[in-house]
Amino acid sequence: MVERADPITASQSAERLQVPPSRIYVWAHRYNARKVRRGRTVYYDWHDLKTIARYIRVGEPVPETPEARDEMRRQPAA
Repeated sequence: MVERADPITASQSAERLQVPPSRIYVWAHRYNARKVRRGRTVYYDWHDLKTIARYIRVGEPVPETPEARDEMRRQPAA
C-alpha cells in the first residue's frame, strides 16, 4: 500500500517532533525531503520527515532519497 503525501509546514512538523523549526529546514535540505510550494508557503511530506527523524533518533544512516525512505517504510519491522 502506498501512503499518500501528508503536507505539513516546518513549524507544524517541528511541534509534532518536538524540535526547533530550524532543524526541520536542515533535515529538509540535507536529506532532500519531499516538499511542495503553494504560494509563499512550503509544505513538507510528514511521512518523509518522521522517517528522517526516526533514523536520526536511533542512530542509523538516513536513506538518501525520499523513494528509498518510502521503500524502508513499506518493509515489515524486524
